[in-house]
Amino acid sequence: MIIFSRNRRLRTNESIRSLVRETVLTTNDFVMPMFVMEGENAQEAIPSMPGIFRRTVDLTVKECKELLSLGVKAVNIYMKVPENLKDNLGTEAWNPHGLMQRTIREIKNAIPEMIVMPDVALDPYSIYGHDGIITNGQVDNDATNDALARMSVSHAEAGADVVAPSDMMDGRVAAIRQALEETGHTNVGILSYAAKYASSFYGPFRSALDSAPKDFQEIPKDKKTYQMDFHNSREALNEVYKDIEEGADIIMIKPGLPYLDIVAKVRQEIDLPIAVYNVSGEYAMLKAAAQNGWLDNDKAIIESLTCIKRAGADMIFTYAAKEAAILLNQ
Repeated sequence: MIIFSRNRRLRTNESIRSLVRETVLTTNDFVMPMFVMEGENAQEAIPSMPGIFRRTVDLTVKECKELLSLGVKAVNIYMKVPENLKDNLGTEAWNPHGLMQRTIREIKNAIPEMIVMPDVALDPYSIYGHDGIITNGQVDNDATNDALARMSVSHAEAGADVVAPSDMMDGRVAAIRQALEETGHTNVGILSYAAKYASSFYGPFRSALDSAPKDFQEIPKDKKTYQMDFHNSREALNEVYKDIEEGADIIMIKPGLPYLDIVAKVRQEIDLPIAVYNVSGEYAMLKAAAQNGWLDNDKAIIESLTCIKRAGADMIFTYAAKEAAILLNQ
């Protein structure tokens, strides 16, 4: 029997495999999440995320310069807020002299070409650890939207290129877009966490910022009243379409690897850029397996990030951005 069609012909060696390759991962695909803390010339390791640190503003700027030299052109910024600055309203979130605002200004002044995408959510600033204002024991959607809009304007005034609301309040993209337009920030984009699931994969991140819901008897113990139910798929499209209608420029799907079916489904339906968050729990699992010798760290990083792009991501938020950039440059 003669086999006329042999798929293996196009797998014979690396040269032919690279010639017909459908998905190619590059440093242009990465956004590096970064944790910032008060102080000077200091950093703190995050035990559950090997290789990741909380850094002071000066060291954050230094790290951004190194990231840009490796080809990583965008960063996503989070704050470790001191306890004495937390309250229910999150008022420190729009302080023009706050840590977030200072960080944005310092990065943009030192590296204008670096794209800065600050996180927009109240949980790091909240005494309750929720993404919204608590009223009568519940997360107050509309009051939170007003706060998020005010926060976004303060980020834009500090020099942010894109604001990234990660809270999952209904209608917040429209509120932010209107506030940005009214204050003259028409060129500041909105990257909306459109399909963010209530996931157990966020644990290391929440420990890094102390942003998990606090154990107060009168408030919700988790974020399931506003983040999506992980059992649902069709609901993601509903969320995405609403955020697009409200003015989102980029939509986010979070988490990443366990939710690639959602990424692929949304990719088939929309033309807007899609961001996917390779979250802290995914990163921590890979690192733990690699440290135990169960996985090849370098190969697993590149493979997992390529799979996210193959599913439909235009950009990937990943704590492995620097490490992957070094590997790709090699």
